[in-house]
Amino acid sequence: MTLWEAFKAGFGFLSVIPVGITMEGIDALMKRLYMYPIVGFCLGILIGIITFVAEIVLPTPLTIISIMLAVYGIIWFNHLDGVSDLGDGMTAHGSLEKKRKALKDMALGIGGVAFAVLLMLFFYSSLTALENAIRMGTGIGINPIVTGITGLIIPSLADAGISFAWALAPAFLLAVTMIVAETNGKQAMLTIATFGKSFSEGLGSMTIAGGTRKNFTIGFIFTAIVSFLLLGLIGLAALIVSTLSALIILKISNRHFEGLNGDGIGTANEVGRIITIATVAVILSWLYGGMIWTL
Repeated sequence: MTLWEAFKAGFGFLSVIPVGITMEGIDALMKRLYMYPIVGFCLGILIGIITFVAEIVLPTPLTIISIMLAVYGIIWFNHLDGVSDLGDGMTAHGSLEKKRKALKDMALGIGGVAFAVLLMLFFYSSLTALENAIRMGTGIGINPIVTGITGLIIPSLADAGISFAWALAPAFLLAVTMIVAETNGKQAMLTIATFGKSFSEGLGSMTIAGGTRKNFTIGFIFTAIVSFLLLGLIGLAALIVSTLSALIILKISNRHFEGLNGDGIGTANEVGRIITIATVAVILSWLYGGMIWTL
């Protein structure tokens, strides 16, 4: 029952899905923080379904906007707010106390605006690059070791005589990338919480307290399995890069604030998701498009 409460609380804590969150559920979740990537995987499936449909019925620019709307419609803007707060704190001049005060201040400064806008541009450009790389790659062929489940299902459908199977390949690969991205984003949260040290009380400190090595290991193994099954070696590479991005954010937070709070954890989620998409896009471009100097 406690396991179920932790799982249910994960949806209430990490999304806008109305599941009836309770303090008992939050306590259960914080003791089983490996639920973060598990819940992220489930949320990623919802985003992936929307992505698949949008890719089939909409032109590319509208598909990208639809994906972004799906992400923030389901996850909401809490973590993006953490990005803006972190930006305000990092760009504040003065003592440690002033930086921490700017981090927690409800007012939005130019640093927060800049960080949020740059992140959204990074998100949009990564999705655009991924769209281009996928269409380039699936026009040539896909390798199951490289692209995971897509490289198994699409050729199998084609061999079964389904004539439009290859037409579905871009939508399918884009959808599974979004599933992996959301799972990786939540593992990035678990990563930064595990290795971070809290400097303030709140939900962030509760998450950091729950970031044990055991929870991190279980979460990382689960995320690695999901990443490999859905995206093959590309998925594992994206997981490694997104995990490293969380550690970099932690280092930056430690340098500016001498610790970590919920804003840093939320930032790790946003960056981890986008870094995953960007990594998949870059690797697919290398594999199928070639670097500029090889053309």
